[in-house]
Amino acid sequence: MNEGSGNCAGRSFRNDKIRISTLVSQTYDGRLLCYNSLSGAGPSRFIPGTLPNRNMPVKVNSTNKVVIAIAEGTAPSPAQVAASKGMLPLPQLDLLEALVLLTKSDDPQLAANAKKTIGEQDARQLRELSRTEKIAPIVLDYLARQESLSQDLYEIVIANPLTPDEAIVAFARNTANSELLEVLSYNQQLLIKSPDILDAIIANPNRSAEADRRAMEIRREFFEKERGAEQIARELRAQGKEAAAEFIEGADFAGELEGEEGINADDAILFAEHIEVPDAEIDDSWLSLEYIEEIYEETEEQREANVKKVLGELLADEEGELTNQRVSMISKIMRMNMKDRMKMAMKGDREARNILIRDPNRVISQAVIHNPKITEPEVEKISTMKTVPDDVLRQIAINRKWARNYNIMHKLAQNPRTPIGNTITIMTRLQLRDLIAMSKSRNIPDAVRKHALRLSTARLSRS
Repeated sequence: MNEGSGNCAGRSFRNDKIRISTLVSQTYDGRLLCYNSLSGAGPSRFIPGTLPNRNMPVKVNSTNKVVIAIAEGTAPSPAQVAASKGMLPLPQLDLLEALVLLTKSDDPQLAANAKKTIGEQDARQLRELSRTEKIAPIVLDYLARQESLSQDLYEIVIANPLTPDEAIVAFARNTANSELLEVLSYNQQLLIKSPDILDAIIANPNRSAEADRRAMEIRREFFEKERGAEQIARELRAQGKEAAAEFIEGADFAGELEGEEGINADDAILFAEHIEVPDAEIDDSWLSLEYIEEIYEETEEQREANVKKVLGELLADEEGELTNQRVSMISKIMRMNMKDRMKMAMKGDREARNILIRDPNRVISQAVIHNPKITEPEVEKISTMKTVPDDVLRQIAINRKWARNYNIMHKLAQNPRTPIGNTITIMTRLQLRDLIAMSKSRNIPDAVRKHALRLSTARLSRS
């Protein structure tokens, strides 16, 4: 900096954006430091920040080092003062985030400066920024809680999906603007996702008759009447969960949800959380008549045995660490009938696949490996399992995509459950060191071990 611009240690600076930018842009050991601008002699003493959240991590949207330092409370005081007055040459989105952070400062002057500066921002620019997907949620949170913004800015803020639900609840509870409450009442998807907003609208004495009508209608439709399969599917679609809605509509238990016994609405919603594949992506061409004949109605004793088997395997696999909530969820899934379990196996997420691959019925475990979302790491893990039906391991072995994955093929060859014909085919592609290891292993069938010895001996003799 030029002579006369001041220095950090003395907490003085000129109202010059370029000079202040130089002041705060230097870093040393990951922390912002001030430079003695009169002597140019390197960093002066570090001045701790004044934000009360030094020990309370704040989620920062910006990657700008100045904004991060302000959030962490490590920015020098002159930099904080400059930021609070809008004097730092930061991109506008970064400046807004820094200002909102500073409104939470335990320094009353800094907080007052920041609030004043936010209030002086160009209204048109603020509207444009509030529409973007790059604006920090804490900025939208701050704006939603203000009492004197323009109506069009409020509409933009409450419509932005990044605005935290808690901020919209506070807005709906406190605003005196009936038109804005009406705008909120028409956002059905938001109100279904966050029913606290719905309650806040209904509790606000300033709501209009239309806002009250809409809010009460949504409450009755989605939260008060008996929730059958059709109703749950509508709620899921309103939340953008089409695959889950299709699963609920097509499930055999759909007609039983209003009863008091068996699978209830809460169970159905739990299942829906683990569905990720839409019907359009499902290929059931593998499901031959042979498999269909194995889909039958189980007895209560059989279902209980299935639950115990799967829980036992998961407890062993995860070293006995299963929460009560997860145990309950696994039990509910395994008590669905075979047809619904098969659908979940083909449409479910990673957790559902990890449960249903252990189902004793080979149709269910086959369905898991035909799930279009299954990943190669999952298949590699399945290839090591000694409790899955050999049909599953055979299908993995002949799959062209998975056959190119050496780790999967190696694990299959080591698994004594893999059909020996598939194992022999795979072994011709294994590396010499793995063949030698297999020739000495006592955990594989004798025929496989002897074949590994023949192959490794033949390769060694050629080298």
